[in-house]
Amino acid sequence: MLRQMRQQWLHGFLDVCLLCLLAERRDYGRGLVERLVGAGFDEVPGGTLYPALLRLEKQGLVRTEREASVSGPPRKYYELTEDGRTAVLERQQAWQQFRSAMDGVVSSPVASVEEAGS
Repeated sequence: MLRQMRQQWLHGFLDVCLLCLLAERRDYGRGLVERLVGAGFDEVPGGTLYPALLRLEKQGLVRTEREASVSGPPRKYYELTEDGRTAVLERQQAWQQFRSAMDGVVSSPVASVEEAGS
């Protein structure tokens, strides 16, 4: 149940996570997945990742470039555009406000939740 909840939350915030990762450096799909896993998220399937990257590209926030790979076919690298860099700053600010509001709601003591149920 907890894993399913975390996956649902990640779907909701995947775009901002990808933008923030790409603000650090350009990367290809598998590299982004590995960085998300390294940050503590579960594996993001390609059927979730690539539509999100395509959506960001269509919004003009990300551009792509194919580059030869020493270990197989060419890789498609993703990097932020100038609009993407602006979007990162806006979304980071929006996230801080949202997180603060969520903390105010979900950080209430568990005892008060248990008392309400009795």
